[in-house]
Amino acid sequence: MEPSGELALAAEFPAPDREQWLDLVRGVLRKSGADFGSLITTTYDDIDVQPLYTADDRAPDAGFPGLAPFTRAGRPQGSVDGWDVRQQHRVADRDAVMADLENGVTSLWLKGLDPASYDDVLADVYLDLAPVVVDAGADFHRAGHAMLRVWDQRPVLPGEVRGNVGADPLGVQARTGRPADLAALTDLLGKAREFPALRVVVVDGLPFHEAGGSDAQELGASLAAGVAYLRHLTDAGLGVADAVRLLEFRYAATADQFLTIAKFRAARRLWARVTEVAGAPAPQLQHAVTSPAMMTRRDPWVNMLRTTVACFGAGLGGADAVTVLPFDAAIGLSDDFSRRIARNTQSLLLEESKLAGVIDPAGGSWYVERLTDDLARAAWAWFREIEAAGGLPKAFDLVADRIAATWEKRRANLADRSDAITGVSEFPNLAEPPVVRAPHPEEPGGGLPRVRYAQDFEALRDAADAAPERPRVFLATLGPVAAHTARATFAANLFQAGGIETPNAGATKTVEDVVERFRESGARIACLCGSEKSYAELAGPVARALRDAGAERILLAGKESGSPFDAEIDEHVFLGCPALHVLEHTFEALVTPTSSGVQP
Repeated sequence: MEPSGELALAAEFPAPDREQWLDLVRGVLRKSGADFGSLITTTYDDIDVQPLYTADDRAPDAGFPGLAPFTRAGRPQGSVDGWDVRQQHRVADRDAVMADLENGVTSLWLKGLDPASYDDVLADVYLDLAPVVVDAGADFHRAGHAMLRVWDQRPVLPGEVRGNVGADPLGVQARTGRPADLAALTDLLGKAREFPALRVVVVDGLPFHEAGGSDAQELGASLAAGVAYLRHLTDAGLGVADAVRLLEFRYAATADQFLTIAKFRAARRLWARVTEVAGAPAPQLQHAVTSPAMMTRRDPWVNMLRTTVACFGAGLGGADAVTVLPFDAAIGLSDDFSRRIARNTQSLLLEESKLAGVIDPAGGSWYVERLTDDLARAAWAWFREIEAAGGLPKAFDLVADRIAATWEKRRANLADRSDAITGVSEFPNLAEPPVVRAPHPEEPGGGLPRVRYAQDFEALRDAADAAPERPRVFLATLGPVAAHTARATFAANLFQAGGIETPNAGATKTVEDVVERFRESGARIACLCGSEKSYAELAGPVARALRDAGAERILLAGKESGSPFDAEIDEHVFLGCPALHVLEHTFEALVTPTSSGVQP
């Protein structure tokens, strides 16, 4: 102990600098044949995420919570009193609404319900305590007036009504391609003014996210939509401050926790700049929704982990309200169990993990501050490009084209499993019984597409399940278990991602053993799996013997090496290979009738 009673931590060690660290890392990488660039990841907004951040990685001062630019929080107290736990309801079920409110939910999101059902669904709800957000799509005008009547007829003081009428004509245009009905929005303003704390407009970023867009594209497009609404509302006679108060923003939260944290921080900073220029600086009210695009239909239980991480990121990022979609949301209408898990995910993070106990806990991290700044700059540049093209809705074609390009890039990374999806493209379980739910009401189309990252692999799984007999690829494991386990596991994981069974030869000693087990399997395609040593000794003879035994195609787990046996191989499968392409044409070969005319 020092005389002062303080510990001098690391005082006896020299202070390292960044170059020393880089030299050590490069030395390690050289031994494995890699370079420093392999440690840098690039986002879909072309932001390079470095392996190390230090005080030299400068970012603008984030300010203080509750003060412009509101990067750290929209309110001085942040979310230390907890964010709003908002549950989505897609069925007019009064009991489900009350079960949610009695078990941790603090506000309701009514999506796609018949406006005529609002009064009954909310009959037992204390509307001065539970805010209601309406989401009726193209029917927002009728739905908004229906909800305004409910509030008006209940014994609730006008100043105590919270929630959002849910008008989003630009979002409707993004979803359907139909021109935005801004006149209908104007008509809602008259009655809504009777409720001073009520919001009228939802600026929904989900249509841009669900079309495959990047984080900056979602932020920039939603910022352009928010500006378009401000112009319209002020043209309708509202002051800027009053117009700003009517808007609420909705963003997707993904399983990339740091990008999610940065997204919500950057969004507040961007909107603060817009409102500052407009003459009425104000924080952005944010509603986070766990990403529908990341949800899977196969192995849907993993969605619980995805939504937990997404909720964690949104909470740490300072979202005002969070909706955790139930794990079966991509399959159909959620049941009581999945809805309970969704709300308890938030309760655990709030009540047990105390996630809201600190204001902006990620603030001050060199990585998070720099990522927030990089994302804000990318989104601002995209917003300015939209504005230069005439703003929304004029620039929708530009927005659609740019998002489509990002989706194709993302889709390619999903196809070769650079972007892995646990339970779908990685570690699938063919024996898993499907989760069955009643279907969702049909979603409107005609505008931006709705995509899910797992959709291409799941389409193959569906086709394999529907085949008269499940397709199979025989794994010709060469040599003892220790020699083939790694590549056999890789190959099994790959083919099962396409719904293809993978019987294997086990530990084999002779070519005849492999051929006998291949015939017993009933497969028509074989994949050799072994070590480099076993390939050198057995790959050629085994491939020829399997071909003689009726194998129509021979694959090998490993990259082409220039060895003599490569001439015997039709295709190589390896980490980073075009996995989806391999699966698609393997599946096509397996479901094509054989030369004898017999369907496999």
